[in-house]
Amino acid sequence: MPLCGTALGDLRFPVRPIKMIVPFAAGGGTDIMARLVATSMGSTLGQPVIVDNRAGAAGSIGSDQVAKAAADGYTILMATVSTHAINPALYPSLPYHPLRSFTPICLLARVGGIVAVNARSPFMSLADLAAAMRKSPGKYSFGSQGVGGFGHLMGEMFNSQAQVKSEHIPYKGAAPALQDLMAGNIDVIYDTLPALLPHLQSGALRALAVTTAERAPSLSQVPTSAQAGFPAFLASTWNALLAPANLPAEVQAQLTRAALLAIQDPGVRARMGDLSADPVGSSAAELSDFMRAELQRWAPVVKASGARME
Repeated sequence: MPLCGTALGDLRFPVRPIKMIVPFAAGGGTDIMARLVATSMGSTLGQPVIVDNRAGAAGSIGSDQVAKAAADGYTILMATVSTHAINPALYPSLPYHPLRSFTPICLLARVGGIVAVNARSPFMSLADLAAAMRKSPGKYSFGSQGVGGFGHLMGEMFNSQAQVKSEHIPYKGAAPALQDLMAGNIDVIYDTLPALLPHLQSGALRALAVTTAERAPSLSQVPTSAQAGFPAFLASTWNALLAPANLPAEVQAQLTRAALLAIQDPGVRARMGDLSADPVGSSAAELSDFMRAELQRWAPVVKASGARME
């Protein structure tokens, strides 16, 4: 049943469709998550929530569009770890501030990272990998979907946590990196669990650890990074809803409630499980605290990687 509208002067919210900007291309994990949540939120609010893909500059173009939109609740953003934790350290002149330019709505879900090697690799554990890298600094390589991406920074985080040196090989996307891993041209890859799950299930890849606090239900036999001996090696992507800064509190509350109801929907939760995503559902205040912590987590990783985008 739709929520009652929120009074805004002589108007009520919402009285027309809401646009949800996804700052990445259609078909990716963020886009799938957005469409899943948008459908449920639209039913709750009594107005359609329409997904609009505005890709470019690692999510910065779409994020900036929302930052500059009217603060009326009719334009919201599906934010990620890239747009609001990594990009602020990666781009010296980001057109928006990750905190001040937005109003927090709800942390929707987290998606864990995973470390994988070719199934023919001699490495059977994260400790094996670290020992080999420590013995032969610079000999082993890891691939990623590009400089400054989640996979690149996961690899740099592992280098730091394990006190090893390995070479980063950037690719133009995740697919060619995976092809080279399966061909034996690189030694390891760091990525999100959904991206690698089909290759793990087929037996082409071997998982060494998931970089989350708990084991992944879809790969229950794979240890966490802490269980593998690296408790500080924690990395997850995430999806959160934000609106432009200075959103009226009544509209913020309306959107947060609709997002929470979406996360509680059994069908939405089941689909998130299929995507290996962990449903969260936070208050606006909890999201604000979470984003501040994520900025502090990723800034030193970006700095240590030497990655810089002009």
